[in-house]
Amino acid sequence: VQLQASGGGSVQAGGSLRLSCAASGRNFRRDTVAWFRQPPGKERKFVAAVRYNGHNTYEDSVKGRFTISRDNAKNMGYLQMNSLRPEDTAVYYCAVSSSVILSNLASQAAYAIWGQGTQVTVSS
Repeated sequence: VQLQASGGGSVQAGGSLRLSCAASGRNFRRDTVAWFRQPPGKERKFVAAVRYNGHNTYEDSVKGRFTISRDNAKNMGYLQMNSLRPEDTAVYYCAVSSSVILSNLASQAAYAIWGQGTQVTVSS
């Protein structure tokens, strides 16, 4: 089972990027797909997640700017990031889990399968 994150890059503040997460060797139809990020010198933290039933959850600072989605037929997850800010600069990771519940959805420990990360850099 592998997750491949892609779509990162360098943009100016106010710009947009779309991250993709491709799952191979696993049908994640019943999984929760999540994105986490790790800013330089800081801990990795939760960004957004979409459960198998389509229910989305976002970290407060990205609400209204980021949109998480999934395409089960393609085994793909996405994170559309608009109105990017310098503080969004981080390495972004996708993760999947079949055992996530609402109470642990934002916890890294709930996710057993991780992608390799993709760098997002936002300049002011």
